[in-house]
Parts: sequence; C-alpha cells; structure tokens
Amino acid sequence: MTQKLFTSNFVLLILGQITSLFGNFILKLALSMYVLDMTGSAAVFAGILSVATIPTILLTPFGGILADRVNRRNLMVALDAVSGVSVLVATFLLSGRNAIAVISVLLVALSVLGAFETPTVQACIPTMLQGDNITKGNALVNQIASLSYLIAPLAGGVLYTVFGLKPVMAASVSCFFFTAIFECFIKLEYQRLPATGGMMSVIREDFFSSMQYVLRKETSIGKMLLLIACSRFFVMGILTVGLPYMVRMVLGMNAKYYGGAESALAIATIAGSVAAGLLTEKWNIHRLYRLLVAIGIFMIPAGLVFLLPVGSMVKYIVIIVSLCGMQVIISIFSIFVVSLIQQRTPNHFIGKVMAYVSTVTLCVQPVGQVAYGFWFDWSGNAVSSVLILSGIAVCVVGTSARGFFHKMEKELKKTI
Repeated sequence: MTQKLFTSNFVLLILGQITSLFGNFILKLALSMYVLDMTGSAAVFAGILSVATIPTILLTPFGGILADRVNRRNLMVALDAVSGVSVLVATFLLSGRNAIAVISVLLVALSVLGAFETPTVQACIPTMLQGDNITKGNALVNQIASLSYLIAPLAGGVLYTVFGLKPVMAASVSCFFFTAIFECFIKLEYQRLPATGGMMSVIREDFFSSMQYVLRKETSIGKMLLLIACSRFFVMGILTVGLPYMVRMVLGMNAKYYGGAESALAIATIAGSVAAGLLTEKWNIHRLYRLLVAIGIFMIPAGLVFLLPVGSMVKYIVIIVSLCGMQVIISIFSIFVVSLIQQRTPNHFIGKVMAYVSTVTLCVQPVGQVAYGFWFDWSGNAVSSVLILSGIAVCVVGTSARGFFHKMEKELKKTI
C-alpha cells in the first residue's frame, strides 16, 4: 500500500513551518528597518546578523546530537516556545536607549535556538514519510521556505510602516507559539539511546561515531556532502556577490533592476522546489550528475554575453535567465541529494548527519562569497572569464560524479 504524503504528522509539521518561518522573516525585516531608522546604517544590522550566525555554525552539530538523543517532538515544541518567550521578553525590554543591545542579544538567542531546530525538523521528515515521499516532503518544505522568504518581508515591511516595531514583534511571538501548539499534536515514536558516562562523554562518543559512519562506513554520504559543498560554493558566490556586482558595477543599472533580479531568483527557487516534487518518481539516481553539469552550462552564457557587442539590457536579460536556470537546478539537486542522505541514514544518526548538511551549507556560503568577491574585484569589467571558468569547473565536477551516482543506484537496487 502506497503511503500518502499528507499524513497528520506531516501536515502539522508543515503548518508549524509556515507560522515559524513567517514569524522569523517578518521579525528580521522589521528589526533591520528599525536599526536602519535609528542608526542610518545598513552595515550595523548586517554586522549583527553576521555575528549572530556564528553560534548557528558552531552549535548545529550539537543540535544534531540532541535531536538523536531526546524526543524530537518535545524538542521542537520547547525550542519554538522558548523562541516565542525570547521575542516576548525582548519586546518588553526594548527601548530607544538599549535597542541595539537588546536586538543583538535576541538575534544571537534565536541563532542558538535555530542551531538545534534545523537538524531536528530535518530528522523528523524521514520518520514521518517513506520512499519517494521523503523527496516530495523536502520539496514542499523548501517551497514553504521560499514562499515565506518572498512574501513575509513584504508583509513585515507593511506592518512595520503602519504599526511600528513592537506590534510586529508581538505578531512574531504569536507565530512561534502557534508553531509550538501545532507541534504538540505530532506523534513520533521515541526510543531512548543508551548512554555511558557523563554528558561530555556522550557528546564525544556521538560525534566520533557519526563521523566514522559518514567517512568510513557509509562513504556515499560523505561524498554527497562534498558535492553539496562544491555546488554551493560556486552558486552562492555568483548569486550573492556576482549578481549585484554585474548589475550595479559592470552594467551600471540602478537598484530597481537588482531588486527585479532578486525577485526572479526567489521565484526560480520556488519553481525548482515544485519541479523536484514532480520529478520524484521519474528521475533516476544515476542522472543526478546531469544536474551538476546543467548548473555549469547555465553559467557559461552569462559570461559569453559580455563578449558580444550587445546592449546592457540584453546582457541583463541573459544574466537573469542564466542565473534563474542555475537556481532552479541547484534547488532540485539539493532536494534530491538531501533526500538520498536521509534515506541512507539510520534513525539514530539522522539528526547528526542532517546537522552536518546544515553546517556544510552554512560554512561554504561565506567562503564562496569571499572568494568570488576577490575574483570579481580582480577581474574588473572582464567578468566573462569568471563565469565561463566557473561554468567549466562545475561541468567537470558534475562529469566526475557520474560514476559515483551510477554505483549508488546499483547498490540501492541490490538492497530492494
């Protein structure tokens, strides 16, 4: 009998993700606008956010250990309830004199809680769903995140403009508490893992055993993590650094065009998530290398157009089409690979392995941004070489992964 996708557990998880992500996005948008109004500097809030991401990177592996050690349903409820309480306390404490300090502490607190929340949610999906539904479930969660990222900032901006900061914070508190309520009704099986020694001994044992599983026993997971890191390095470097540089500095276009490009990329992310869900039953594992090659192929036209005697608008359109195609493909690839990792990981390791996926993604993004920042600065207006060489490099990586995915598909067929 085929399991349905929208089980009661998964519906409750989805409802919780909608309210949680919406609350997060409207809060951060309102806080950024408030800091900008107070200081007149966007760099201040950017600096606070940068510092706040450090706890997420450092603590996510520990969040994975906790997700495998405690009842995941109870952990999600506690984390969202504490998030709501944190925002509520900050709302009461916030004043003109201490605003920067309170906002900084709040963002760090939410970053710490997020380090435990993300691997827990990702670990729940393969326990709620099976087979192809895992991929469909991941695609749906990705769609919700993308839609929230697209819609919530607009809603947050309107709410902040009309009502001010504290009502937006109150709305965010409500979102977190509603999330916790939805999660209370999720029913997950929980089996306590044996523990020997104290807390530090358990952490050390869990960390090394999971790393040994990824790097020695199930090496395919380690290789997929490497492919995620490699693809994210190139894609995020070009999207977050290259796109604004090309639009503003090379083409000389104003912020309106850059905003249009960002909106197009957000829609492309949603389209990629939808496509991943539709392709679940039609796409074989051995074809995944083609997605990496396709990412590289989409990069090349964006570089070649700078070598042609065409106007800025034509170059802008080609860049947007190329980068949106790249965003669609990276979304599909990431969803399929994460779903494969979840399917190949036993339940007592799933939280830790998902934490490694999150940590790799978080760490690679700033590295790619810094590397491409230097590369674009060095290239000046000759950005064609950056894009063409990057495209060729990604195509080489994708072609090299062909044998790996063929071998994985054969192994999977033997186990069925």
